[in-house]
Amino acid sequence: MLRSARSPHPATIVIVAASALLWWLSRFHAAAMPSWAPWDFSFSWFYATAFVLFWYWRGRRLLAPDRRPSLWRTIALLLGIAMIYAVLQTRLEYLAQHMFFLNRLQHVVMHHLGPLLIALAWPWETILAGAPDIVRRIARARFVVRLLHLARQPFIAAFLFVGLIALWLIPSVHFRAMIDPDLYLVMNWTMVGDGLLFWSLVLDPRDKAAAGISFGLRALLAIGVMFPQIAIGAVIAFAHQDLYGFYTWCGRLYPSIGPLDDQNYGGLIVWIPPAMMSVVALLLVLNALRLNDERQSAGKEELMPAPWTGR
Repeated sequence: MLRSARSPHPATIVIVAASALLWWLSRFHAAAMPSWAPWDFSFSWFYATAFVLFWYWRGRRLLAPDRRPSLWRTIALLLGIAMIYAVLQTRLEYLAQHMFFLNRLQHVVMHHLGPLLIALAWPWETILAGAPDIVRRIARARFVVRLLHLARQPFIAAFLFVGLIALWLIPSVHFRAMIDPDLYLVMNWTMVGDGLLFWSLVLDPRDKAAAGISFGLRALLAIGVMFPQIAIGAVIAFAHQDLYGFYTWCGRLYPSIGPLDDQNYGGLIVWIPPAMMSVVALLLVLNALRLNDERQSAGKEELMPAPWTGR
């Protein structure tokens, strides 16, 4: 049984104070900051990380023991959030802004690995249980529910997943996003948000009646998005001209890696790791199907009359 969540919480004040301190240090004492600290502090990423973790921790305490997520799901969530935060709010972000192949690694974490781990954790009920009432009302608002339902339509989900990757890799669009701080923030948020939406659809542990999509279609989605990404990666990897002049313009960190080599490595990263993630997702979907069949079989056995022996 869910107990009532008290709000506001003193932790909110701590989170806001910590954000102000990190912003001040990042802005005025950046050279003194360690490599794991924010290089270019973002309030939106910090609040998204801190409040989600706080609401998840609070939700675990408020939920009844039989509804709390297992330890491995909690670990998956923490790993996924930590990976996304690391590539966006540490010195890794600086590296990703000066080498194309590191930028592609950053996006693989933001769009594939991190969101996949978070979706595998399936933390939504726990997060909402610990969130303030206003957040729960927004999450359950008719407009939000309809928007999520639209985004969970298989064709739309697959189109957005691949289309957003392709959009931000158009050379002119990529150049503009990298020099415009506001558009750069939009690019990163769309990558993380779309990754969460897609992998939450594919890795939904519920049956077809609750999830609105069959396990077979989920498996098809996981594999289907692999081939357009392979094509995009191949086009970049085998290009004979420098498509992404931003990294030459701003200065590459490793002079020994020329523009074409940097681009080739980046194309391979667009090509190979996402394809591997699709295979992993397929195996996870098949395992979820197996577990669901076992639960249904166990339920049917419980409903069957006892044999004549009484055993």
